[in-house]
Amino acid sequence: MRFIFKTHYDQDLVLFKHAGARWSYGALAVILLLAPWLLSEYLLSQLAFICIYGIIGLGLMLLSGYTGQVSLGHAAFLAVGAYTHALLVGAGWPFVLSLAVAGTLSAAAGVIVGLPALRVKGIYLAIATMAFGFIVEEILARWESVTGGNSGKQVGPPEFFGVKLTSTAEFYYLCLVIAVLATLGVLNLLRSPIGRAWVAIRDSEVSAQSMGISLARYKTIAFAVSAFLAGIAGALYAHKLRFLTPEQFTIIQSIELLLMIVIGGLGSVHGAFFGAAFLISLPQAIVWLRDYLPDSVANATGLQPMIFGLILIVFILFEPFGIYGRWFKIRTYFQLFPFYRRGLFRRQRAFQKSERLK
Repeated sequence: MRFIFKTHYDQDLVLFKHAGARWSYGALAVILLLAPWLLSEYLLSQLAFICIYGIIGLGLMLLSGYTGQVSLGHAAFLAVGAYTHALLVGAGWPFVLSLAVAGTLSAAAGVIVGLPALRVKGIYLAIATMAFGFIVEEILARWESVTGGNSGKQVGPPEFFGVKLTSTAEFYYLCLVIAVLATLGVLNLLRSPIGRAWVAIRDSEVSAQSMGISLARYKTIAFAVSAFLAGIAGALYAHKLRFLTPEQFTIIQSIELLLMIVIGGLGSVHGAFFGAAFLISLPQAIVWLRDYLPDSVANATGLQPMIFGLILIVFILFEPFGIYGRWFKIRTYFQLFPFYRRGLFRRQRAFQKSERLK
């Protein structure tokens, strides 16, 4: 069992609350840095995908997990960032400048969506963001002179000062660095007055407004930051796939992204990466599972969505805080052993918004 005695207000601002956290995250950093020597090229490629989806998950987590706003059009922000970056890089722009513009343009799209969505919430907000996703998908398919339409658009490898990052390890390190910077930025943002305002809006809009928090301002900021991170991830996504088509940014992907943070753990930064790992590893697990299933089941076209849906139902019924919630309980069990009480998390089933995991 660990007791933390705070003797100064600066202790509330540190990223790592105790030495154990520093050691565990340090070990994780060493493993991630050594991954190109520990993993095969295929697994390293999947780890790069997890970093990319983790960046998307961070943005969506800010919007849905910390501000309480639902988005079913996040694939559109991903598409804006991917196509903008592909066009600018193809025109000879430097990678860093093109990446910044892609994120900024996606953030502008987030503001455009966020402003009209201020008057609606819940299912109506989900419908509004879904409509935006359909509009972007249609623009990508129709504007053939710029996007290539349904024929697609080629994207080359990222390039820094004339050096192309062609190997899997080089691109993995690029994704890892950007994912770490995005995570640190999100953690610091959540500790700022903006982050505290988001949590207040999520818990109760009426209470937040009574304390002087501008709902319009902070909801718009949430949409902008979330879309910015999606645009950054879209730029990396374009380089990873090397080929962009409108079919890659449909409503199905938006739903998968939303389910990703729900299964990972809504309301936690860790949940964004847990959900990303789940989303990337699930298709591989299904491929492995097909060898042990009857042919009539293994060859069914809807096998993956069915399994994904069943897993989602199980998490909603038995673990509403997702994978991170389960990990939090396991960690707490070993920290409190042998004094762990069986009903310690019983109140979790009431699912009050203000009692999210820390």
